[in-house]
Amino acid sequence: MTTTAWVLTRRRFADTALAALAPVCACALALGGLAVWTVTGNAGTPARIGVTDARLFLPSQGAPETAAFFTITNTGGARDRLVGVTSSEVAKGIALSSHRMTTAGAAYRWPTHSLPIPADGTLDMSPFTSDVTVPATARWKGGDLVPFTLHFERSGRVEALAVVVRPGTE
Repeated sequence: MTTTAWVLTRRRFADTALAALAPVCACALALGGLAVWTVTGNAGTPARIGVTDARLFLPSQGAPETAAFFTITNTGGARDRLVGVTSSEVAKGIALSSHRMTTAGAAYRWPTHSLPIPADGTLDMSPFTSDVTVPATARWKGGDLVPFTLHFERSGRVEALAVVVRPGTE
């Protein structure tokens, strides 16, 4: 049995170079595309959440619940979602709601699991858009500050103090 040594021939070299060319070109193209995407500012930045204009409606006599509203600003390049709200002054029952209209023109609350905050955008809660439904407590008075913790999908927790206001005077 005779063995022959492996010899690099022009044909073997061409086949090897051709086989390596496709993955190298794909990597170079992907890296170039990502570099251009980043340099032009399109790669984005993480969500940067700020909460302002926090207010809680003074509950009406005998009403089981009231509503809290926040203006949530995202100055980052990535979207985020408000996924929950808690308060040290409310044991349980705080829920997110969006407002819907019936065909007859009446508004009603629709429970929701999250509210989107767009990149470089604002979620401006109001009685006409969305709110945080809060079980009413008799001890709140106009001007009181109620602490809330807003929980975001990507940004974690953000603390806010909501001022208690009479509906219609906000």
